[in-house]
Amino acid sequence: MLPIAIDAMGGDYAPSEIVSGVQQAAELGIPVVLVGPEGLQGCEGLPLIVASEVIEMHEDPAGGVRRKKDSTLVRAAEAVRDGKASAMISAGNTGATMASALLRMGRIKGVNRPAIATTVPVPGSVPTVLLDSGANSEVQADWLVQFAQMGSVYSTHRFGVANPRVGLLSIGEEPGKGDSLRKEAFPLLLAAPGINFIGNVEGRDLMTDAVDVVVTDGFTGNVVLKTLEGALKTVVKALFTSFASDPSYKTHADALMPALLALHATLDPETYGGAMLLGVDGVCIISHGSTSAKAMLNAIKVAQEMVTRGMVDEIRAAIATST
Repeated sequence: MLPIAIDAMGGDYAPSEIVSGVQQAAELGIPVVLVGPEGLQGCEGLPLIVASEVIEMHEDPAGGVRRKKDSTLVRAAEAVRDGKASAMISAGNTGATMASALLRMGRIKGVNRPAIATTVPVPGSVPTVLLDSGANSEVQADWLVQFAQMGSVYSTHRFGVANPRVGLLSIGEEPGKGDSLRKEAFPLLLAAPGINFIGNVEGRDLMTDAVDVVVTDGFTGNVVLKTLEGALKTVVKALFTSFASDPSYKTHADALMPALLALHATLDPETYGGAMLLGVDGVCIISHGSTSAKAMLNAIKVAQEMVTRGMVDEIRAAIATST
């Protein structure tokens, strides 16, 4: 397998945590290549694609990609395009990661817009795939059909779901509920071949085993995602604070800790490595800005899985069949 290109300078804890995660992946035998400045600290023994510029978090994404042609993000995307890497990963500027992948790697033929697919944990069951979770603030109804097609392929390849159930995020389960976008998309999803559409789902369904893939516009999806992340952090913090509030709770808390730590691992975004940008002609993972070495290692593992399982080719085939 060609190496996975990792943006060494993307993220709040770059480059140290990123390089550490890449080192751990290399020790497991996963082919990797860092993209960063010459003389990058800590990368001894790892291959390096030299890039002299960094697109910062505050920069305009498209403008940054156009101006900084020797940036780590652009060079990582070009490595995939030129057949020097099998995938790209960055924990940096999300918009710039999307722009570099789209402008350098290109879209899969027939795809209207790429979408960010995020893994939503479901304790005791297979995670739900939510898309779009931020790539497209406004969408057209037929784009949601493509999101469903791409999300279904991803759910199958990532989580082994044979026939993923697809739901349309709305404000009620009934077919007529929702705004004009939801009302227009519903019959299109119902009639689309190859999609196991189960109808409308609500926000409360995302973390249950009632649905496998949930499609929506990027604005709504991002709000839902950030709300879930905030709620989970608040609950976990409140739980551990309660355990420490009285010394008499310590014995019981210690007894529960193994089960709670396992649950925490299920709910922790670092377990899943990052979100997948679906629809571009290559594997592209957008990791969280606070990515640690652990999260980067997990992102690299996911990238390897998606490359070896031929996810991009499967999406290409699904889109070609429907157009």
